[in-house]
Amino acid sequence: MPGQKAAEAERREQILEAAYNVALRKGVQGLTVRAVAAAAGLSHGLVLFHFKRKDQLVRGVLDRVLANTLALQFDEETDLPEHPAERLPALLRREVDRLTRNAREARLFLEYWALGARHTAIRVKIGAALERYRAAFRRLTEEMLLADPGRLAGVTPAGLTAVAVSFVNGCAVQALIDPDRFDVEEYLAAVQGVLGSAPRPTPAKGARARAG
Repeated sequence: MPGQKAAEAERREQILEAAYNVALRKGVQGLTVRAVAAAAGLSHGLVLFHFKRKDQLVRGVLDRVLANTLALQFDEETDLPEHPAERLPALLRREVDRLTRNAREARLFLEYWALGARHTAIRVKIGAALERYRAAFRRLTEEMLLADPGRLAGVTPAGLTAVAVSFVNGCAVQALIDPDRFDVEEYLAAVQGVLGSAPRPTPAKGARARAG
């Protein structure tokens, strides 16, 4: 019956929300059926009706983890500057601020990343989410390079996208390592200072040959 199916879907959503909160507090290892039932205020048996085993809960929570860590949450038309050269830096700051403020979510993502080494389904799902995340940045890197081609001569959209995503993820990890002393503005100033004073590397012979 439609009403029964709707009620079951709502109950499943309630369980997944509780499971996500348990995982944030206790990590993936603490994501047990009993802990989720207690957090949701439901019976152990009712949780088992929807999720027969712990691994089903683990996979179900992964979607929420990816939505909160590898999905850009902004309106591109209103939340970013109009000038193409300013849009990528603005997005970088937004993403770094978002992920470093939510340390538990970043830590949980890293736990799932480690799980992906042993579980193909988890690894594939994370890989697909990363591709979508990079694709969202790719649009802005292309805009930036077209708007100011002399600013980053020789840099490709793919290369700039890799740097942008690596920077965001690196900041999130650093904030986990040293949350009390991590400062994004200091981090940015240090990177700009080091790169601004470094000589431009000379491509290796093989790289020059391939470019030719």
